[in-house]
Amino acid sequence: MINRRIFLGGTATALALSSLPAFAQAKDPAKLRVALLPDENATTLIQNAQPLKAYLEKTLDKSIEIIVTTDYSSMIEAMRFGRIEIAYFGPFSYVLAKSKAPAIEPFAVGIEKGSPTYNSILIAQAGGPVASIADVKGKPFGFGDQASTSSHLIPRAYLLKNGLDGAKDYKPVHLGTHDGVARAVQNGQVPAGALSKAIYEVLVTRKTIDAAKIKVLAVTPPIPNYPITMQGDLAPALKDKIRKAFLEAKDAAVLKSFRVEGFAATDDKAYDVLRDTAKILDLDLAKMS
Repeated sequence: MINRRIFLGGTATALALSSLPAFAQAKDPAKLRVALLPDENATTLIQNAQPLKAYLEKTLDKSIEIIVTTDYSSMIEAMRFGRIEIAYFGPFSYVLAKSKAPAIEPFAVGIEKGSPTYNSILIAQAGGPVASIADVKGKPFGFGDQASTSSHLIPRAYLLKNGLDGAKDYKPVHLGTHDGVARAVQNGQVPAGALSKAIYEVLVTRKTIDAAKIKVLAVTPPIPNYPITMQGDLAPALKDKIRKAFLEAKDAAVLKSFRVEGFAATDDKAYDVLRDTAKILDLDLAKMS
């Protein structure tokens, strides 16, 4: 990191200035830190990512460290200050990260069931006080992290389109993770909530939650899927290898970390729809995360 203290001596100033070109050089580190979105239990995510770690170490000929940050905000900050080289963001958390670190580059998007999109699902406790979207009025509603796309931004916009404003019509309750929302709804800690449909289905398959105790209220329209991003100041040859490694990944055990069947190329423009949704909700990106 460049020392930003003001030097009083001319010699020190000259030395500081002469060192600047070195920091401008493209980076080719021996170890790459790969961050996974903290939308489930960290231990589970790291355990499931061991095949990914082995694949990337072999393909990139680099040491790989898998990282799961405590929350979305800390992941955004880690990317912003160069503490991770590659990150798997949610669509909205990527938009937030890009607003704070313009140099980061999205390069691959997950493909599920042949599509680079997914959905948010709004759920309620079976037999509870919320039997329809209209019943959310006047009650708590469980969201995940504030920077989550499918567990906050999109379902919040969906509720707004159905006449329910989180600022006055119901009480938003942020529970951190998608599985946290599902458990809270199942156990009646909140009468209703929202999370990624794909994660919901995984939780049901694993029997982490009991589908019989959950009522599905709605499924949202398609959302651009999660992007893989990398630091823009990496060496061009390394960036090409990273891009190729993800786009050519076929092993189901490797792809399990992302809950996808493969990756397709993407770019920043694909996520403008999230920026537009944030405007609809009157969310100031600069003040979030």
